[in-house]
Amino acid sequence: MEREDRETRARLEASGSLFRGYDDEMRAVHERNAKKLERNIETHGWPGRSLAGADGAAAAWLVLQHAISRPSLMRLGLELVRQAAAESEAEPSQVAYLLDRIRTLEGRPQVYGTQYDWDPNGRLSPLPIEDPQAIDERRAAVGLSPLAENTAAMRRAASSEPPPSDWQERQQETEQWARSVGWRL
Repeated sequence: MEREDRETRARLEASGSLFRGYDDEMRAVHERNAKKLERNIETHGWPGRSLAGADGAAAAWLVLQHAISRPSLMRLGLELVRQAAAESEAEPSQVAYLLDRIRTLEGRPQVYGTQYDWDPNGRLSPLPIEDPQAIDERRAAVGLSPLAENTAAMRRAASSEPPPSDWQERQQETEQWARSVGWRL
């Protein structure tokens, strides 16, 4: 599942189609993988390190992180990953990323500053952050680098990705999509 996700993303990124909304092919991969992960969770529980090995546990988390059209699965998964992290079966940073992803999809400020998007000035920037004064302390507590350092790395990595041609339209499309799958009322 992880390999298919990464290979599809890389191919779509190279063609430029990944950056024009939620690509239908990428969405299909995410949906297919989410269904498989959900069945695995129902049968075996969260695939932590003891059950799935380090690589398998990381792959399960990636699939969950990308299950953005499945709010109930992501919310359940957050609780399972929190429990797994408390038992050293998952990384604390995985909880941070998943919590931030859920909060931003819900339209709320993130806690750890892990989620980025293009700002109105065409710069890749962290989405709104709750209590930004203490962000680096929270990030350090879960093993993440300081926000400024991470933002610089994210901008370097996205240097070949074009910002949206119409930022306002992108915001409207994102809002419509979030409502359509149940993240927002």
